[in-house]
Amino acid sequence: MKFICDTERCIDCNGCVTACKNEHETPWGVNRRRVVTINDGAPGERSVSIACMHCTDAPCLAVCPVNCIYHTEDGIVLHSKDQCIGCGYCHYACPFGAPQFPSTGLFNHRGKMDKCTFCAGGPEPDTSEDEFKKYGRNRIAEGKLPACAEMCGTKALLGGEANLIADIYRQRVETRGYGPELWGWKIAYGPNKRGGPRKATGDLPRVNQKPGDSQNDPGSLPT
Repeated sequence: MKFICDTERCIDCNGCVTACKNEHETPWGVNRRRVVTINDGAPGERSVSIACMHCTDAPCLAVCPVNCIYHTEDGIVLHSKDQCIGCGYCHYACPFGAPQFPSTGLFNHRGKMDKCTFCAGGPEPDTSEDEFKKYGRNRIAEGKLPACAEMCGTKALLGGEANLIADIYRQRVETRGYGPELWGWKIAYGPNKRGGPRKATGDLPRVNQKPGDSQNDPGSLPT
């Protein structure tokens, strides 16, 4: 189970952040998910939704001195708050800044670590009251996707089985910017069939609707 954020679709609405906070009722100051903007205000600006990426070779798991972090059968990285000692090693090891702590301070004074659970709860019995109090709602046990991915208005954030979401993203990349419904520069301002300026009525076939054209490659059209 993995997350993929399509930066071409993310609009920095923070809907995923709000959905996560609302679903799991996380304490003040703890954000399991956040949206980061790269090249803010400059050409090429992109936004990306970041949380725990549930790494296959998770560095947080490798550095935890009490082995409170573990993988589930689905490959989700979870942790036990009963074992956590608040050392903060996982926070320093994670390249995504996923581990959060309710307090700041020295060793053993940060409180119990909190992070994205992929809406899969924790080691307590599924959908139990103890599990909700410590880790939030277990949507995976209910047969649902993570709340952040379901709430994403542009479907930029994909969460689920790794091979399936990777295939969805691959199809997006292959078909992005192509198709008969695309209104690009060549359609709006290109010459018509007779060589003259294109009429606004659109009574003539589009010049770019032909095989091999870069703006309408039939081999890359969505099915």
